Amino acid sequence: MHAITISEPGGPEALVWSEVPDPVPGEGEVLVEVTASAVNRADIMQRQGFYDPPPGASPYPGLECSGRVAALGPGVSGWSVGDEVCALLGGGGYAEKVAVPAGQLLPVPEGIDVRRAAALPEVVCTVWSNVFMVSHLRPGETLLVHGGSSGIGTMAIQLAKAVGAKVAVTAGTKEKLERCAELGADILINYREQDFVAEVREATGGAGADVILDNMGAKYLDRNVRALAVNGRLAIIGMQGGRKGELDIGTLLAKRAAVSATSLRARPPAEKAAIVAAVREHVWPLLAGGHVRPIVDRELPMSDAPAAHRVVEESGHVGKVLLVAP
Repeated sequence: MHAITISEPGGPEALVWSEVPDPVPGEGEVLVEVTASAVNRADIMQRQGFYDPPPGASPYPGLECSGRVAALGPGVSGWSVGDEVCALLGGGGYAEKVAVPAGQLLPVPEGIDVRRAAALPEVVCTVWSNVFMVSHLRPGETLLVHGGSSGIGTMAIQLAKAVGAKVAVTAGTKEKLERCAELGADILINYREQDFVAEVREATGGAGADVILDNMGAKYLDRNVRALAVNGRLAIIGMQGGRKGELDIGTLLAKRAAVSATSLRARPPAEKAAIVAAVREHVWPLLAGGHVRPIVDRELPMSDAPAAHRVVEESGHVGKVLLVAP
């Protein structure tokens, strides 16, 4: 088969469409013939040499895919060859085939094209696990999403609105904020021109955000805590703004607030399977009912992965950038 390989860390040109051995599904795994994958920030970090795949995962980039079941490994039940699926991966999505633990497999939702389903697994599992399973967002509460026009952001807006929450977003352009509003965002904040702490407080009558989903890390840590409501929950899922920040414990105590930080890729298979099962139970009906949908900015051939990485690094896109297999 062919896959995108990384000969040595570097820029987008380090991604090379190469001939490699076919994967073989092991115990409890399913072989998927890939229709499409999607670009995530973690793929860019891996290409740059900063984020190695977890032990046992495919060395090729790609944390999600869609396609069809091509073969079943020993001990797998509940799936059949030919089933249309999408999957959460530890790696290997940028390829024509990938072996996936059966617990990380999802059926393509009713009404969703198999190709566009590649935009779902990573963002839905990230949002559901952090915003709902860890931070317990409830109807009537306010969620602040940083990077509202990203793949994560566009899904977080939709899921929060679907459960009856109010949504605030930050983005860097008027056009991106308008796209967030189309998805249901109530409070639109241009982080280049506005102070998100003041804007969220004003929009909530001084209360602040009950839950904040943050991809920035250190750069936003102090302001995020100040933007939290009493009993607020800050969920950190990225470090685009740095690794080390200063936290005012006094402010955190006064608000009886909580800070959590999670990653998805390195979790043990059992934990990933639990998240996938929760997503199938709670989110898949919303997709089938048309209440939530994947937001795709563009599709490019998988062999053009360097171009796709440039698009994501330039941050002009809204939603996900897909890589379509031959």
